[in-house]
Amino acid sequence: MKKLVALFCLAMIMALPVAAMAADTGATEGIKASPEFYAKADFSVLKGKKIGIAIQSLQNAYWAGVMTALGEILEAAGAEATIVGCNDSSATQIGQIENFISAGCDLIMVHPSDANAVEDVCAEARKYGIKVMCWDDPMTNTDGNWILNNTDLGIAIGELAGKFITEHYTADKKAEVTIIGYPQTVILLERENGIKIGLENIAAGKYEIVATQAAIEANLAQDAMETILQAHPDCKVVTGIGAGAMIGADEALQIATGGKIPEDMGVFTTDVTKQQLGQLADPTYPAKGIIGFEGSDEDTGRACASMFALILDGKLEAKNVFRGVAPITAENVAAISAGMK
Repeated sequence: MKKLVALFCLAMIMALPVAAMAADTGATEGIKASPEFYAKADFSVLKGKKIGIAIQSLQNAYWAGVMTALGEILEAAGAEATIVGCNDSSATQIGQIENFISAGCDLIMVHPSDANAVEDVCAEARKYGIKVMCWDDPMTNTDGNWILNNTDLGIAIGELAGKFITEHYTADKKAEVTIIGYPQTVILLERENGIKIGLENIAAGKYEIVATQAAIEANLAQDAMETILQAHPDCKVVTGIGAGAMIGADEALQIATGGKIPEDMGVFTTDVTKQQLGQLADPTYPAKGIIGFEGSDEDTGRACASMFALILDGKLEAKNVFRGVAPITAENVAAISAGMK
């Protein structure tokens, strides 16, 4: 089972790739995206446009799904899109953006391996009249940045777990809680600190954090959870900063319980992958909630294409656009799963 999990070590779906969701610092002003915001986009402006997309990796399950959906949406709109991954190499990514400039792209989207490293080449693209969008970082030399407030994302995870705690625990019977984070990365530390705020907002006095452990990949999160259970066998609530935390903790708790998950056991994280959604829908796993973004791969792809249309049409209302978040639970997991690639 553990070997199987290792195959799905998504390297922190919205953690290192998507994790690269922008640090809160430096992105304090902007607008919050909503369905109404995206509805303003006129997809007809995409017809005939040449779009270059350079992301960190196409090997990551989250990015592979979203980019597949985005490519299909752009093709249906009549755009010519080229999507490449740089395997987390800034030098490779700079070369890819230079190729997009030479190809005469109308718009370039970059999900930077290192935002500072690509600022100059993005500035060069704009000199040629090419629109530039950044996914995740509040860059300077862009026409639009599509970003997250990671503290708020963490708060949403913590509050979702807090609601579960208030349903199953009391001040006399406190929940033992684990946080699986990754404080080595600033944005993930912001997320972890947000989780603590969210827990306190909703379940103050009804829980105790008995362990915090750094782990991004699913196999490492599973190992960490197995170790935690040895010291805290009554720990039944797990929160985490990404997909790996949910997948790994789920496996450890499923093994520990033999698949007979008690009602007061739950795992809560962010990111949206097929494996997470499958575990959320399977009662033999303790996954109870995911804080997602636009929804499925198709939903996120359509929202991203809307950003392209708004930028190309000159109708983006603010340079920094903060993505919204929303819970995925047993109630809506089937609908989200239907839109995954």
